[in-house]
Amino acid sequence: MITTPLSASYFRGAAELEETARGLRPHRLPGWVRAQFPEPRLLMMEGQPSGVRLVMTTSARTVELLTHPTWVAYRGTDRPRGCVDLVVDGEFFASAPLSGGDLIEIDLTTGQTEVRPGPAHPVVFDGLPAGAKLVELWLPHNESVELAGLWTDEPVRPAERRGPVWLHHGSSISHGSNAAVPTGTWPAVAARRGGVELRNLGLGGSALVDQFTARVMRDAPADFLSVKLGINVVNLDAMHLRAFVPAVHGFLDTLRDGHPDTPLVLISPIFCGIHEDTPGPGAFDPDTFRTGHVTFVATGDSADQERGRLTLRVVRDTLAELAGHRADPNLHYLDGTTLYGEQDAAELPLLDALHPDAVAHRLIGDRFAEYAFAPTGPFATRAPAAR
Repeated sequence: MITTPLSASYFRGAAELEETARGLRPHRLPGWVRAQFPEPRLLMMEGQPSGVRLVMTTSARTVELLTHPTWVAYRGTDRPRGCVDLVVDGEFFASAPLSGGDLIEIDLTTGQTEVRPGPAHPVVFDGLPAGAKLVELWLPHNESVELAGLWTDEPVRPAERRGPVWLHHGSSISHGSNAAVPTGTWPAVAARRGGVELRNLGLGGSALVDQFTARVMRDAPADFLSVKLGINVVNLDAMHLRAFVPAVHGFLDTLRDGHPDTPLVLISPIFCGIHEDTPGPGAFDPDTFRTGHVTFVATGDSADQERGRLTLRVVRDTLAELAGHRADPNLHYLDGTTLYGEQDAAELPLLDALHPDAVAHRLIGDRFAEYAFAPTGPFATRAPAAR
C-alpha cells in the first residue's frame, strides 16, 4: 500500500487544519474565531466536519483512512455513531460506520461529563471501480475526527475544483442533526444535486446572527451564499424583536462588504410545532431523559409575543419584511416552510420535536435544490469565483 501525506490540497469545506499529536483535525471556523469566542459548544460543533471531504484522483481499488474520532453521547439515550461516506465520480459508493475513538458522555440529569479514551479506527473501502476516477471521502458530520494516515493501492493526487462554491450558514439542522450519513445532510443533498462545491457553516446551537460568522463568510470565496436564521434565536430566547431586526441587517451588510453582488438566499426556519406560537427558551423534556429518546419542549409564554419575544411565525414574517426593505436585487427570501411545512411534519414528524430525520433531510435538500438550482433560480449556474 502507498502512504500519502495529507495536506490542505486534499481538503474541501474546511477553514483550517490543526496539527495534533495524532494527525490533522479539520476545523470549519478559523483560529481567530475560536480564540475570540472559545465557547465550549461552538468549539465542539465547528470541530465536527460537516460537509468536509477529502477529494483526489486515483486508479486505486482500495482506500484506507486512519481516523481517531471524538464523539458525544448522552447517558441513557441512543445516539447513532458517525460514518465516512465514499463517493466515486459523483455517485455514492459506500458508507463506513465509525467505532472506537474518544467518548464524551454527558448526564443530562446532572450535567456531569465523563471522557473515555478509545482506540483509532481504520476506515477501509475495497472494490472501487477500475481506472482513473474522482474519489471523495466525506468526513462524519456528527463527530470530530483526527486523520492519522491515508493508504491506497495506487497513487493519488489532489483534484482540481470543478464547480462553483456554495457557502451556507445555519443551525443544527443545516449541520446535519439526525441525518444518517454525511452525504445525507440537507445541504450535502442539495449541493450534490446542484453540482456545486459545498462549504457548510451549519453549526449546532448557533446561527445566532453572530457577527464573527458574518466576517468569516465575508472573507471566504463564494459563488453562492445562503443564511438560515431564526430557530436558535427563538429556542435560546437570545433576542427580542427590537434586537433581532438590526442584527440581521448588520449580518447581511457584512456579507455584502465582501460579496456585493453574489446571489444570497435568506432562509427562515422550517416548521417546528413547539415554537410556532410559543417563545423560547426551549429545553430538554426531563420526562424523556431515561427513555432512550430525548425530546424538546418550549417553555415560554405565547402572551410574551406582545413584549417582543420571538416565535417562528414572527421570525418568518420579520425576515420576509426585512428582505423586502433592502435594495438588493440579488437577495432572495425563502420561507422555510416551503422546504418542510406543517403537512410534512404530520407525515415525517421531527424525531425529537426539533430536528428532521434522515428522510426529511433528503426531502429538504431536494426541495432546496429544485428551488435554488432551477434555470431561473437564484443559484443558476455561473462562472466560479476566483480563489
